Formats: sequence, C-alpha cells, structure tokens
Amino acid sequence: MFRLSRLATSATVAAAALTLLVPSAASAGEPTLSDPRIVAQFSRSAGQSPENIALEPDGSANVTLAFARQVVRVDQHGSTRLLSELPAVPNPLTPIFRSAVVMGIVRAKDGTLYVNYATGTNTTGIWRIGPHGGTPVQIAQLPADSLPNGLALDEKLGVFYVADTARGLVWRVPLKGGTGTIWAAGAALQPLSEIERFPAGANGIKIHNGAVWVSNTDRQTLLRIPVRHDGAAGTIETRATGLAGIDDFAFTGQDDTVLAALLTVNEVALVRPNGTHAIVLTSPDGLSSPTAVAVFEKQDGKEKAEKQEKQEKREKREKTVYVTSSAYFSVRDPNVLTARLEDGKGRDKDKDADKDEDKVKGQG
Repeated sequence: MFRLSRLATSATVAAAALTLLVPSAASAGEPTLSDPRIVAQFSRSAGQSPENIALEPDGSANVTLAFARQVVRVDQHGSTRLLSELPAVPNPLTPIFRSAVVMGIVRAKDGTLYVNYATGTNTTGIWRIGPHGGTPVQIAQLPADSLPNGLALDEKLGVFYVADTARGLVWRVPLKGGTGTIWAAGAALQPLSEIERFPAGANGIKIHNGAVWVSNTDRQTLLRIPVRHDGAAGTIETRATGLAGIDDFAFTGQDDTVLAALLTVNEVALVRPNGTHAIVLTSPDGLSSPTAVAVFEKQDGKEKAEKQEKQEKREKREKTVYVTSSAYFSVRDPNVLTARLEDGKGRDKDKDADKDEDKVKGQG
C-alpha cells in the first residue's frame, strides 16, 4: 500500500515508544538473495500498479494491479494474462487513494483467488475470482470508510484476516463470506495521528506459526498477534522496528525470518527473528516503490540418482523470491522482479560436508 511520511520528530519516536534499529550488514549463515531480474513490466499510465501477489504451484504469479482494478497472472516466462477486472465505481471515496483500488490477494488450495477491493462504497470488501479467472463476486462487505489492504487466509479455521490501513485494525471474515468482525485493534495497529494527509496503519498481513503477523507503515514496525485456542487475538507483540515504509512481507521458511518490502525507500529488508535487519535489494536491482514479497519453493517428488543427491539437496534449499513494484512514489517502471533465495545455513553445511569429504578422499 502506498505512502509514508518521513517524520523524524521526537513526537514520532514517543508515539511509537520503540527503539529504532539501524540496518546491519548481512551475516554468514543467513539467507541470501542473488540474480535479481525484472520478469514483467506494466504501464503506470494505465493504472497498472502491481500491489500484491499470490503464487500458483507452478511458480506463476497472480498479481493485483491497484488502479487498473485488475488481477493478472504472470507466468515463469514473463507473459501476462488478464484474469479478472473489478467493476468500476462512480465517484469512489476510498480512504487515502480516492480511487477504487484492488489490494491484497490470496489463493485457496483449490485455486480460487480472493482479493480486497476498496472503493469507499458498499462494494468495499472481499471478492472471489475462479481459478481460471472470470467475473468477480463480492462475498463480504466491509465499512465504506475502511481500507482493506493486506489479506491472509487460514483454510483450517475457515477465516480471512484483513489489515485495515485506514482504521488501523484487523478484520476477521468467514471464508464462506458474510459479516466481518474486528479481530484485533489497538495503538500498535493504528496510523500515527501526526500524519494528517495519508495516515497508514496496519498494512501487510500473514499467518505464520500460530500467529497473525502485521506490518504498520507509519510506525515502521512488524507485529505478531498470537491466535488463541478459542480463535481470539492474543496480546500484540512488536517483533521489529525501524522498517521505514514497510508494506507487505513474506517468511523465508519455517522460522521467523522475513523479507519485507520497504515502499518509500525502494528496498527489501531481511528481518531476522531477533528484530534486526539487513537490506538485500535496492533500486539498482529494479525496485520501484516495492509493495509485496512472495517466496516460491518448487516441489519435486522425482527420485534422483545417488550421485545427484548432494546437488539436489542444494537446489531444494534455493527458492525464488517475487517482489511487486508499484511505482507509487518513484513514478517509473512498475514491475515484478524475481531473485534467487538460498538458505545460508544449508549452504554453510554443504561447504563443511564438502571439506569433510575432501579430507576423507585425501586420507584414502
């Protein structure tokens, strides 16, 4: 989602009540990114601002184009196909944008897509799109003064979680559709009151390890909200600070390591479980107001010959990172780029194993 005011006042610091952490250099043994390249480009003049992303099992990317009100699919070769277009709304009154915009997107296991549509009218809410595209259908309505931004789906519980950037809270909506309820609220999710023109609170959202994680753009924070046994929200925890312009994000694996899009500074940050972070992608790599990150790991069940085992293990640890760039602030080159993500821990283990194997051969 776009916008962040770069306040550096004492009032901002006091409101956040946080100790800002400056970026540190990437350290050995942690995930690394390499080979960044733009795989699809879009037209800003046509409203094609890539906002959010949900991946297919084959690595194709379903992307929302905010102002064009479109959902497209980008295949692994960069070819783009229109899946659906949300209906036009006369005189939209969308908070912050003042235009009808399609925002977060998720994919269910059966291939059905769900998107957040914000218009400032009764069409604001969650819309469903079939696996192969087609006419979208609204399944849940949210308040007209809300800005449903990030979207997460828990199919086991049968619920959506929606980050409301304007009102600064998290909605919970049944998967089958219907009425949403406020699931989490509080100062940590709200925009900063000092920012009058474009206040932006809760933004990106993901479900991970029994909790709902949310970014707050104004407060530059990454939050964790435990899901209690009864489904209610637990106490909001601040897990990282100092993430200027943080938008949506993705986890790199089973632990709490995150890749976060930093919208206003044209960067992607690797956020460690301890809350510190390092910058791993920048504008020279192709970033242009990045808004979202997704991580793809190819699943290959075919058996390999024994001589290929070592190489196969390394390949399985290599994942592909997708980043959407909206060009909201940069006003140039909206795109989707990819980069290779390699598990640093696994890489170091492979190096040690190679050394041990070489020693054994030398002794032989």
